[in-house]
Amino acid sequence: MIKIKTKSEIKKMKKAANILIKVKKVVYKFIKPGVTLLQIDKIIENEILKNNAKLNFKGYNGFPNASCISVNDALIHGIPNNYKIKNGDLVKVDLGCVWEGYHSDSAFTKGVGKISKQSQKVIDVAKKAFYKGFNAIKPGAKVGDISHAIGKYVKEMGMYVPKEFTGHGIGKELHEEPSIPNYGKKGTGELLKDGMVICIEPMIMQKSSKIQIMKDNWTVKAKDGKKTSHYEHTILIKNGFPIILTGGGI
Repeated sequence: MIKIKTKSEIKKMKKAANILIKVKKVVYKFIKPGVTLLQIDKIIENEILKNNAKLNFKGYNGFPNASCISVNDALIHGIPNNYKIKNGDLVKVDLGCVWEGYHSDSAFTKGVGKISKQSQKVIDVAKKAFYKGFNAIKPGAKVGDISHAIGKYVKEMGMYVPKEFTGHGIGKELHEEPSIPNYGKKGTGELLKDGMVICIEPMIMQKSSKIQIMKDNWTVKAKDGKKTSHYEHTILIKNGFPIILTGGGI
């Protein structure tokens, strides 16, 4: 069941999103050659708690850390470890927090040091695909309009999205209805209504939509072994149109 948020709930979600903007800015600057994924995760945890918010990833279905950090062919749900970041890496950071019981969620991909033109394209496709989905939201639009816009653009760019993972609603729960696939048909799915808060999150792979889940039962990798990207924001629908809550330039 899709939950329409009240003004009070939206206010809390905006606060959770504003905290996440602050955290993302600190983390984005911190990511550089030589730092470990665990160090990044610790920064995220400390910054969230410093802002008097709560962690929402840590403990979620048993997930052990404050954030998901996935490098290169790892697409999503990577468990932070002692891997040291090096030049050329594509680092995906998926993070969120809770303010007074309400969640925020966002993800970005950072190319570290000098990266190839192809790696930059992978990053750009994720971000541009997000905006294709975002701009499909208007009065009378449905979930399928978002999905179609993303999928069509990614296909035009010669890239792929996983079929198994989607965007989602968000609120009191980190993942709520509706599911928002990164491919689909126009005019299908749930009608988008004012007061809905959703996460659009294109996940981009280069040669195939096939994934593999690693032995840790969390990390999702591209089966083609190529570098991947991920981009996500929490979005409010107001007066029929979308507003990014977790922006802040990243």
